[in-house]
Amino acid sequence: MSQKILIIINDAPYGTEKAYNALRMAMRLQNDHSENVEVKIFLLADAVFCGLPNQNTANGYYNIERMLKSVIKNGGEVKSCGGCSEARGIDKLQLIEGVQISNMKEFAQWTVDCDKVLTF
Repeated sequence: MSQKILIIINDAPYGTEKAYNALRMAMRLQNDHSENVEVKIFLLADAVFCGLPNQNTANGYYNIERMLKSVIKNGGEVKSCGGCSEARGIDKLQLIEGVQISNMKEFAQWTVDCDKVLTF
């Protein structure tokens, strides 16, 4: 039986390393425990910006878009808060393929359904 782990990201993709560290954890869980772990990521507050495509970072600098795509490619689910996106004026923008707009009801259900919740 696999464990469900919900990772909540609250900060913007760049400026602090919270999103970076959250995604590093998600990728490590998927790499080391792929048969035993289901990773779910919920983007809240300024973290909704993590779900936007075409991020262009300097060579050698981490790229949140690439990291999210890796998590999704390896079976992770990524949801972005619709209310947070609307408040920031980005609710009509295209998201990275695999990132879906969600809501507090689904976020609450994920919280109940998951075995562990990590917050960044």
